[in-house]
Amino acid sequence: MSDQTTTETQAPDPGELQKELDQLAGEKAELQDRVLRAQAEFQNFKKRVERERSEMFEYASMEAVRALLPVLDDFERSLKAESPDEEHVKEYVKGMALIYQRFYEGLKKLGLEPIVSIGQAFDPHVHHAVDMVETEEAPPDTVLEEFQRGYNFKGRMLRPAMVKVAVQPQAK
Repeated sequence: MSDQTTTETQAPDPGELQKELDQLAGEKAELQDRVLRAQAEFQNFKKRVERERSEMFEYASMEAVRALLPVLDDFERSLKAESPDEEHVKEYVKGMALIYQRFYEGLKKLGLEPIVSIGQAFDPHVHHAVDMVETEEAPPDTVLEEFQRGYNFKGRMLRPAMVKVAVQPQAK
């Protein structure tokens, strides 16, 4: 019988169980605290990224406006000038052409790219056909005239070109 008493499992000590339970409860509380902290840090991160993104867009707009301010200044000066009489019309037109060129160059620096249309094959992705003309002078589906220039902005479509397109004459 003495063999049986030594091989029998002894009941765990209640003090040991309570100690282990307290340790596990402490670990659980610590893990819960870490999870809550991680969630709070993530929320703060999201708010910070959104704020920085908003500031970036605001700054980008500001830089675009700053690039166009000289053109606005030129237009204001031209509007303050006396009404052009016949002898000054050529100079006035030349000045307006210079303002246009400056404005155009400023937009190009920001990423504006004109779409070349006249003489090109009609492409519904970059052209908006507003007129179609039967003609034998150009191949069918060729852009004959541009009513409004189309533009890409940094490789993305900003506005399609409004064009007149050649179509094959109908047989009579």
